[in-house]
Amino acid sequence: MTEIKLTNVEKIFGGAVKILEGINLEIESGELIVLLGPSGCGKSTLLRMIAGLETITSGTLEIEGQVVNDVPGAKRGIAMVFQSYGLYPHMTVRKNMSFALELAKKSREEINAAVTQAARILQMEPYLDRMPKTLSGGQRQRVAIGRAIVRDPKVYLFDEPLSNLDAALRVATRIEIAQLKESMPDSTMIYVTHDQVEAMTLASRIVLLTPEGRIGQVGRPLELYTRPKSEFVAQFIGSPAMNLLPGEVVGTGEKTTIRLETGRVAVSSVPTRSSEEGLKVNVGVRPEDWVKTNGDYIFEGKVSFTEELGEMTLLHFGRAQDKDTLLAKLPGIHSGVQGNTVKLTAEPPKVHVFHEGVSLYYR
Repeated sequence: MTEIKLTNVEKIFGGAVKILEGINLEIESGELIVLLGPSGCGKSTLLRMIAGLETITSGTLEIEGQVVNDVPGAKRGIAMVFQSYGLYPHMTVRKNMSFALELAKKSREEINAAVTQAARILQMEPYLDRMPKTLSGGQRQRVAIGRAIVRDPKVYLFDEPLSNLDAALRVATRIEIAQLKESMPDSTMIYVTHDQVEAMTLASRIVLLTPEGRIGQVGRPLELYTRPKSEFVAQFIGSPAMNLLPGEVVGTGEKTTIRLETGRVAVSSVPTRSSEEGLKVNVGVRPEDWVKTNGDYIFEGKVSFTEELGEMTLLHFGRAQDKDTLLAKLPGIHSGVQGNTVKLTAEPPKVHVFHEGVSLYYR
C-alpha cells in the first residue's frame, strides 16, 4: 500500500528562489526512505513539507490516499524527530514521553502502556525517572524517538538525528535505529541525512537529490552504488568519489571498448549499439575497483602521495588541485610506492560509461 505520494511537488521561497522542482515519489508502507544529498539540495525542506511545517508551492502530497496540502501538521498522523532532540529540560524522561498524550487527553492507562512499550523498545526503562541533563547524547536522542513512538504515528520523520553525536555514538545510535526499524516492520520512516554510511546501512531505498533540488535517482542502496544513473550519482555515492576518464567508443556490442585520451583502452560490460561507435564518453572507475597490475592496464601514472590506513592504502596520482587527479583505493598495505609509476586496471563489470553525464545503462 502506498503510504505517501508526492506528485510534481515544488517549493519556491520568496517567489523567486526555487528549492525543489518536479518531485515525484511514492513511499510504500513499511519502508525506510532516506533523503540524501549535498547541503542546500532541499532534503530537509522536503521533510518539513511532509510534516506540514512548510507550505507546498505547487503539486500534491497524499497520505494514505488523502491530499493533505492544506491539512495542519498535527492532524497528518506524523511524528518528527529533530537533530536538536527538543526535550523539555524540566521534565523527566517519562514526562517528556507522555506529554503529547496528556495534551491529547488520553487516559492514564493508555499513557502508561504507551510509555512502557516505547521504553522497552528503546531499552530506556532504567532512565524513565531521570532528567534530560543527566543523559548522554545518544540517550537523549532515544528519548526524542520514544516521544515519537508513543504517539503511534502513520509516519516517522527523522531530520539528521545523529548529527549532534560524536563518531562512536553515531555508529551505536545508527545501529539502534536499524534495530528499531526491524522491531517495527510495518512503520513507515523517512530519514534525512548527508551521511552516506547512514543512508547505505539504514535505507530500504535512497532518494538522492541533486544540488538543483531534483531527484537524481531512487533505488536500493546497492543499486545506486553499482548502477548510478548519472555522473553526479556516481560521484556522490561512494567515498572517495568515482574517477572519470574521457574517451571515445571504438568497439560496440555486448561489451564496449573505449579508447581513452591517454591512448589506453578500457573494456566495459555496458552494451552498446553499432550506431554509438565514435561516441564521446567518460569512463568511470571507483577507487576501490582499481587493481594493480604488471600486465594490460587502463591507467599508468606516478604516485604523488599515499595514505596508508592499515586495511587499505590510498594512492593519489597528480596534485589535489588538478582536475585530472586520480585516486586508487587498494586493499592491504602498499609501502614504498610513493614516487613510483604504477599501472592499474579494472574488470569490465566495474567499468562505467557515461555520455553527456548520463550512464549508458539508462539511455
